[in-house]
Amino acid sequence: MIASVDNPSNAVEWALAEMMNKPDTMRKAMAELDRVVGRDRLVQEPDLRSLNYLKACIREAFRLHPYHPFNPPRVAMADTTIAGYSIPRGSQVILSRVGLGRNPKVWDDPLEFRPERHLAGDATVGLGEPELRFLSFSTGRRGCPGISLGTLITVMLFARLLQGFTWSKPPGVDRVELREADASLVMAGPLRLQAKPRLPARLYQAKHHGSARQLYKE
Repeated sequence: MIASVDNPSNAVEWALAEMMNKPDTMRKAMAELDRVVGRDRLVQEPDLRSLNYLKACIREAFRLHPYHPFNPPRVAMADTTIAGYSIPRGSQVILSRVGLGRNPKVWDDPLEFRPERHLAGDATVGLGEPELRFLSFSTGRRGCPGISLGTLITVMLFARLLQGFTWSKPPGVDRVELREADASLVMAGPLRLQAKPRLPARLYQAKHHGSARQLYKE
């Protein structure tokens, strides 16, 4: 339950921060939302399948900015050899999420936020990575059982934020600082942006908030 909150929010915050420094990437994501969903209704779960560019942005955030530096340790149940390395039985194996996602042997310009690298023709984009080129939900029998829920929460959160608001940097800020905290991989400081509603006011109304203006202020 904790992971279903922390991981999606961290990925969305990093993706939004990276896209603020790449206006073309932001425009592509917004254009996809307008084309697939429009501005007369809020994005819904059935829409997510068609939002490939949006999901590519989240995949890139998972790759470049994992929430934890390492995966939980695994114990080798038997002697084995992987990629030429001997792994004795009983060894505890820990994979570096950062090392995988930013590996220059696998990724061109690994430190650049480039969602297009995850697009492959008309294929549907998913957030899992079976080949473990980066770690999102892991894979196999030890993979995360909440991959469907985690994908839904992450993509829906990101889609609603992008569809509902036009985002801009505060006055006097030319570039969002993309710096990790000293003790973790979260952003060193809170992401501060300005949001302007871009949908009809009726879509922002909620039972306990009365009006779009009240909802926006709160």
